[in-house]
Amino acid sequence: MMKKVCDFIARWMGVLVLLMAVVSLLLPEPFSRIDTQVINPMLGLIMFGMGLTLNINDFKVVFSRPKDVLIGCLAQFTIMPLMAWLLTKIFGLPADLALGVILVGCCPGGTASNVITYLAKGDLALSVGMTATSTLLAPLLTPLLTWLMAGTFVHVDAWGMLLSIVYVVIAPIVAGFLIQKYLPTFTKHAVAYLPAFSSIMITLLVGIIVGHNAEKLLTSGLIILSVVILHNLSGLALGYGLGRLLGLSHPKRAAISIEVGMQNSGLACSLATLHFAASPLATIPGALFSVWHNISGTLVAKLYGMTDKSSSQ
Repeated sequence: MMKKVCDFIARWMGVLVLLMAVVSLLLPEPFSRIDTQVINPMLGLIMFGMGLTLNINDFKVVFSRPKDVLIGCLAQFTIMPLMAWLLTKIFGLPADLALGVILVGCCPGGTASNVITYLAKGDLALSVGMTATSTLLAPLLTPLLTWLMAGTFVHVDAWGMLLSIVYVVIAPIVAGFLIQKYLPTFTKHAVAYLPAFSSIMITLLVGIIVGHNAEKLLTSGLIILSVVILHNLSGLALGYGLGRLLGLSHPKRAAISIEVGMQNSGLACSLATLHFAASPLATIPGALFSVWHNISGTLVAKLYGMTDKSSSQ
């Protein structure tokens, strides 16, 4: 029964995130009472869960298929940052919101991308390899790209951001990886519940972030929601298009598309809270992206799954 409940939670994560966003937007008070400082430990727990699922075989794809992983990671750290910068210019966003969009664009792939790739019948090994690689590159590339894109209109503490990503993302992943290696029995029992656990953590994160920004979302939500949707859809479309241009198979295209389009928006919110307290609106794009990319991811998984069936017939 517990396994069925966990499978249900993981499968319907997009719906749960959407419901949480609506509830916390309409009834923000219970969520706004929760200190935003809990965001970092919650994100760390999600990353710890990711570490528990990693093993040495997940990194073999990096060495056995370096071209595929390189293409994916280059797409990740060029398409999304550039599209973020371009959209902020096209829509003429104020500095706070522009910073938030750029932060989302400069973050690595999200943890939910592997689940969505699996549902889409994409190349799961490539997706996991890309997530692991882009996450390991994030301490260097996320602060550097944020500084390049947003450093002209806001002070960016690149070194502080690097340390934050190491503490909040890399350290928990390493801890999970070591426990998986040296406590395999515990890991074997825990892994079955991790997708549901991560889904619940992501849903709660969305509730807290939306609850704290409900008033701002209601006043400026429509324009930034449009930017977030366009940002995500452009990543999905350009990621798939790049794979097609390079002659990759449909499963590889699907993996790259999902990995590029689905960002670690929780990390973007965490960095905005920690390092840009003077720009409170910077957390809003990450909050909206957290909601939207789980919905679009679920829809695109169905689309890619149908495409895979038709191409195999």
